[in-house]
Amino acid sequence: MHALIVVSHPDPASLTHAVARQVMAGLGTHPDTTSELADLAAEGFDPRFTLTDVAQFNGRGAAGPDILAEQRRIDRADLLVLVYPVYWWSMPGLLKGWIDRVFTGGWAYAELPGGGTEKRLGRLPVQLLGIGGADAGTMARRGYAEAMRTQIDHGIFGYCGAPVVGSDLLLHEDAPSRERALRRAFEIGAGLAVAVAQ
Repeated sequence: MHALIVVSHPDPASLTHAVARQVMAGLGTHPDTTSELADLAAEGFDPRFTLTDVAQFNGRGAAGPDILAEQRRIDRADLLVLVYPVYWWSMPGLLKGWIDRVFTGGWAYAELPGGGTEKRLGRLPVQLLGIGGADAGTMARRGYAEAMRTQIDHGIFGYCGAPVVGSDLLLHEDAPSRERALRRAFEIGAGLAVAVAQ
């Protein structure tokens, strides 16, 4: 089993990166698991939707070579893990732009001639790990967690048919909760290695 872990945070010393490393360590507890880290900020991924992207979306051109490379990287994976800080109750623009540009029609989904959509990523389980600074009470009281599940789990991955096997918010208000988040990230990675390998 090969996991692609996509992390979106500009600071390699961030909790987001530490969580991604813990997920990788947890995945590594299963002997038949390999993992690859895609650090979108360090790699300089351009999240801006370009004229090439518009032409591809409208069926008047092919995806650019940078997008095809990302799609090939995902195609090699048996599991996709997204690790990101929660910005304004969603994912950062860098990660959203990666999804906007990479999850293209014809690859992630297809519009059918008679109407409807063919979901093409049913083989790709997805684990979402949002890193948030609010407490659980705030998340529940305002409905933020459910709103994020609606737009990300269902709106993006449900549309493409990619099953979301986990959608977790790791909240950190202080040093002890940060340590709990890191332990939970390791547990999630270890659990994914076993679950996806079965």
